Amino acid sequence: MQHHGIVKKESDETVKKYILLFVITVLNFGCATIPFQETTLVSLETSDPLSVVEHFKENIPVNFQLLTTVVFEYNGRTFTGIGAIDIDSKNRTFKVACLNPMGVKLFEISGNDLGVMTTYAVAALAKYEELGATVGNDIRRIYFDLLPSQNAPVWKRKYQFVYQQFTRSGYMEYVFAGREGDLMEKRYYEDHLLMWCVSYYEYQLQQGKRFPQGIIFDNYQYGYRLTVRQKGKPLE
Repeated sequence: MQHHGIVKKESDETVKKYILLFVITVLNFGCATIPFQETTLVSLETSDPLSVVEHFKENIPVNFQLLTTVVFEYNGRTFTGIGAIDIDSKNRTFKVACLNPMGVKLFEISGNDLGVMTTYAVAALAKYEELGATVGNDIRRIYFDLLPSQNAPVWKRKYQFVYQQFTRSGYMEYVFAGREGDLMEKRYYEDHLLMWCVSYYEYQLQQGKRFPQGIIFDNYQYGYRLTVRQKGKPLE
């Protein structure tokens, strides 16, 4: 048991060192945060929780490609980048490339539930095996598993439905709200402590599906934030 704690501590320190190196070495200094418009809340008292989730499921894209801007905040510093993302949620695969604001590619990664492959990384990042795992985990948390199970317990509030989904190590909360009943937040807990949270903003109908134009990912375990803004329409 003691050995397991030592391994976990070393792993946490490695991730923190990777994060600090990443933001200092390869991203340029940028603006602090990107604000998004809060979702207008409406009463859900006459809505059915199962119907809300089913409606959202029918209106979210399965496969898509996006161009985004990314703001990375860590340890009081803020940096910007450009992201090209290819998501196949049906097969749970993804590809992502990150560039600095000058258009220089920093890394390119692809993966699925079985693992992640780093197909390219600048020299400053190439030696860090944690790069793929860290980026892959964040991509999965943001773009995959957007629906609670049909038997998930639900707390009905006037303006929100909160569904709770248990996992092997903790539990997830899904918060649905707004006129269209969109997913507003995913919150993951371990030992009743909030480990990370994804917030979705400014949904728009594009190519017949609803895309959040803004996403904020907060990792409370390691103390960093990603703010993602979609640029233009999804790529054909």
